[in-house]
Amino acid sequence: MKIIKMILGIILSLTISTIQAQDLKKSDETRPIRLLTLKEAVQIAITNSDQANLAKTKVETSKLEVDNIKSNTYPSVKASGQYLRLSNAHIDSNIQSNSNTSGEPSKPLKADQLMLGQINASLPIFSGFKLKNSIKASQSLLEYEKLTETHSKEKIGLEVVELFSSLYKTQQMTLLIEENLKTAEQRVKDFTAMEENGIIARNDLLKSELQVANIQLALENSKKNTAISNYKLITLLKLPTNTLIEIDIDAIKKDISEDKKELSADRNDLKALEYKKQASESEIKIAKGNYYPSLNLSAGYIALDINNVITVTNAMNFGVGFSYDLSSIFKNGKQVKLAQSKSKEAAIAINLLQNEIDEQTFEAKENYELTLKQSLVYEKAVQQTTENYRIVKDKYDNSLSDTNDLLEADFEALQSKINQALSKADVAQKYYELQFANGTLTSSLNININ
Repeated sequence: MKIIKMILGIILSLTISTIQAQDLKKSDETRPIRLLTLKEAVQIAITNSDQANLAKTKVETSKLEVDNIKSNTYPSVKASGQYLRLSNAHIDSNIQSNSNTSGEPSKPLKADQLMLGQINASLPIFSGFKLKNSIKASQSLLEYEKLTETHSKEKIGLEVVELFSSLYKTQQMTLLIEENLKTAEQRVKDFTAMEENGIIARNDLLKSELQVANIQLALENSKKNTAISNYKLITLLKLPTNTLIEIDIDAIKKDISEDKKELSADRNDLKALEYKKQASESEIKIAKGNYYPSLNLSAGYIALDINNVITVTNAMNFGVGFSYDLSSIFKNGKQVKLAQSKSKEAAIAINLLQNEIDEQTFEAKENYELTLKQSLVYEKAVQQTTENYRIVKDKYDNSLSDTNDLLEADFEALQSKINQALSKADVAQKYYELQFANGTLTSSLNININ
């Protein structure tokens, strides 16, 4: 009976362990893995990211500012009414004196309340062209915000490219180091057996074990960097925090190979500054408009009732209003100079940005061409170090080289493979940096950002 209970207990414990293992496996599998192309990632970022939403909101704000300024050209209509109680009001009026024809002293008028209602309308006719130029300035600033939004999406796209490159590099390094770790661990097993049989010295075994420890440290560091790059990318894309990103590098290569458009600079940030300069020129005209008088058409209606005294209805009025601030002749000069100085700042900023764009484009082009050359060198290096390791391994097996030579050849082979993997990411990154410098990053990915 005890034996049966022991068997049942063992079966139960194994069943529980199996269920726990299955639950653990399921929990690992619940972490979603998402395969992304660069185009998909950029599209998500320029749609969902906070930077894109901020730029979009600024455009909407600028549109409302244009509408608000345009509303100043419409007639202004105001209606008001009052009801007042009067106490012991003294009224001296011709109406009172003429109302008595008998010669007797007239009784004083008793007014105990007043009601007043009026409607006034005003339409600006001339204000020194300030309204016209204010509308032009606001429209120029609206175009500035639109182009700034477009450039912001280009910057977001470049950020995605950099994060993609960083993540791909760390992922490839992790895979290569894991592969190398397996080889190194197998070497330790072989060396252990050889050391026990007196074929190699214990020092050679310690060297191989030290190499395993160093590779394990490199692997942990690479995994940490992968986790950080993955987290930064999913944060930018606003994906669930437990999402693992896998990069479709073949899709990126295909996009680059199919993109054969000639490069032509089309920087939206430069065009945006042009509109900002136009706005500053309109501000100069607005400031000069203070030298002119203002004219307004006005019309109104008044209804008045003073109890026991007078009632006025249908009192229509219309006319022209004129105003001129004489002090503007002396004071407005500084406002004009301030506006002119801001316009000069905008012109200088355009020149500085143009020079910066030229430098960025030249540097990006040189960097891209360098990565293409480096990629060819790294491909040859992989072939050379792989063959070198094979030769050194043969020599070691035949006691013609020592452990240091073997471990060094193994390290060089690993390093060349890492360099080759990193160069693939560098080629793509530098290519899209060149596209960004020319203002064509999103268009090179066939993404419509409008």
